[in-house]
Amino acid sequence: MRKYILYLAVILVISSGMGWLQDIVWLSKLGFVLGLSCLSVGVGSLKSLSGYQYTFWIVTAVAAGLIYPQTFLNIGGIDLRNKWLILIIIQLVMFGMGTQMSIKDFIGIRKSGRGVLVGLLCQFTIMPIVGFIIAKTFSFEPEIAAGIVLIGSCSSGLASNVMTYIAKGDLVLSVTVTAISTLTAPIMTTFLMKLFAGTFIEINFFDMMMNIVKIVLVPLTAAMIHDALKIYGKQVRKRIMVMASVSSIWLLVMLLFSNAIFGTEKYNGVEILNFICAAFVVGVLYHYLYKILPKVDGFMPLFSMFGIVYFTLVTTAAGRDNLLEIGMILFLAAVLHNTAGYILGYWLSRVGGLDKKQSQTIAFEVGLQNGGMASGLAGAMGKLATLGLAAAVFSPWMNISGSLLANYWRKKREKE
Repeated sequence: MRKYILYLAVILVISSGMGWLQDIVWLSKLGFVLGLSCLSVGVGSLKSLSGYQYTFWIVTAVAAGLIYPQTFLNIGGIDLRNKWLILIIIQLVMFGMGTQMSIKDFIGIRKSGRGVLVGLLCQFTIMPIVGFIIAKTFSFEPEIAAGIVLIGSCSSGLASNVMTYIAKGDLVLSVTVTAISTLTAPIMTTFLMKLFAGTFIEINFFDMMMNIVKIVLVPLTAAMIHDALKIYGKQVRKRIMVMASVSSIWLLVMLLFSNAIFGTEKYNGVEILNFICAAFVVGVLYHYLYKILPKVDGFMPLFSMFGIVYFTLVTTAAGRDNLLEIGMILFLAAVLHNTAGYILGYWLSRVGGLDKKQSQTIAFEVGLQNGGMASGLAGAMGKLATLGLAAAVFSPWMNISGSLLANYWRKKREKE
């Protein structure tokens, strides 16, 4: 089926070219977007390109957002930039990533203590500093410049684990650094944004930290509750069930009587408590779903990928004018930022006493940032079109460069 869809992609791209030559604008645009969509599915039939399928979807999202900006900002009266919609989708993205992690990942530091320390140090120094230098050098508008610092200040994502696996690197080290950098993101990302991006735009430390807690720690907590129910005994499961029951009662009280208790004022502490209670409830409910459909964990990364494609699409559509004006310069910034992460991550790890395999792993952890987290945070701040623009441009390139580097190191290791 994918092979036939690939043939259809060729036909659609040809029709797009003919429409362009005949000055039939609607045919050219529609054929191009549909052709890229079919190509994103069809490349799965080609062994040499199947690993780039997700990257093709990201490129398709960028193209669709540029060609049909208004279409992908408001569908059926629904504003796709709505903060609550963005919050739900980014939580789904992070929950999907969390289901691929385990509580055991966080104790991997016992096996790779030095590597984890070097990795975290490189993670939270190299990329924000390089991002700040690039933003200053190219003199981007303040919010776009802050977006470059933002993606540099985020933790690494699952892409780094995938690339490490392909390159036959130290997977335990990779997963542990990803897990711990994600866990520390509310403090570290907020601090780095205040330090560096604060020179471009105003950063409210507490508000940003609360946003990261909501979009990162809450869904990860739900995923870890599911994991705990899988791997621990009756005593732990019983405690979790008690917490989930208490959380359900609390959420019901808030739903029915919150206005009577707190009035119309919002309290951050109460809001975070509500989110944490929801994490317990969702984690338990998802575990029941897992018991009925054990394969559901395997499908969750697809939801994460969908979420990142969604953010790329909406960000591109919202920031279309800015992207057309500075797109090539922003892409150059992405290449420089990403390359610096690989090079400095590798060599500083070597200086730190890690071997080649570990240093290659840290290079991926440093060079491949969590674009979904950056987009979600930009959306939560209501600045998807500017602050989130860097993530939309950087993400496709990170996937391409990461795949190329991973395959190169794997082949080199096989020869050795």
